[in-house]
Amino acid sequence: MTEVTDRTTAQPDTHDTGRTATPLAPLRSRCQLKPTDPTVSPPLRDPSQLSRGPKQGRPLELKSKTKPNGKKPPPEEKKQYLELEYTKIRVVDFDLKELVVLPREIDLNEWLASNTTTFFNLINLQYSTISEFCTGDTCQAMNACNTIYYWYDERGKKTKCTAPQYVDFVMSLCQKLVTDEEIFPTKYGKEFPNSFESLVKKICRYLFHVLAHLYWAHFKETVALELQGHLNTLYAHFIVFVREFNLVDPKETCIMDDLSEVLCTPAPPPAPAPAPSPSSQNHVTER
Repeated sequence: MTEVTDRTTAQPDTHDTGRTATPLAPLRSRCQLKPTDPTVSPPLRDPSQLSRGPKQGRPLELKSKTKPNGKKPPPEEKKQYLELEYTKIRVVDFDLKELVVLPREIDLNEWLASNTTTFFNLINLQYSTISEFCTGDTCQAMNACNTIYYWYDERGKKTKCTAPQYVDFVMSLCQKLVTDEEIFPTKYGKEFPNSFESLVKKICRYLFHVLAHLYWAHFKETVALELQGHLNTLYAHFIVFVREFNLVDPKETCIMDDLSEVLCTPAPPPAPAPAPSPSSQNHVTER
């Protein structure tokens, strides 16, 4: 299990600075969910695979796949979000790269600020749809794939917090940054700080953690709410954006590369309708 630590301190911030930021507001659902986690069991070893040594005549066993403590590694979990019936569902069917390319007459920092604020609001809203299912009991760690994300408190102490706690830290920090007039200025003539790009990268890295957790831990609930199309489109748009401006290290996003490759590939154009046959064009109906 890979450990990822974030050395940024954050406390929930309720101070209103005038910017619009979507608060966490769980949307309740009447869906009765009974999550199941299909697994793929490791194949049993065939005794015929054992061969005898050339001298002692003792069987040479294959290398054991068990851990040093004697426990077998956990079986690889099936990723439901990679199944075609779910990946083909999108809200839009055009090339998202057209949405993220910097327009000619727009300042780069203005473009980054606008898109980063939008992604913060959208991902915050997407998480709120399943927040009632993301609890300290169901998500005791902030994990995605084989990665656990840690947080450091204001004293520098490494904290393994629950997923809802981690997301609360992330959203509180992001809201504090995007509503700070000194960092995300909205008034004409106000300059962006020198640290602006690094802060945008930090926000995007945290938002990616939330998206990865949504797919890994709460995709079934998302499907039950019929919101997988919105999640797929939001994820693909976000990944195309951060790749366009190199905002997140590929080593950070590699845990979701299989999904990114599927969702970020432009959907093929629909097949043209078959042309009518000559006989049907020349047919005259008599009444």
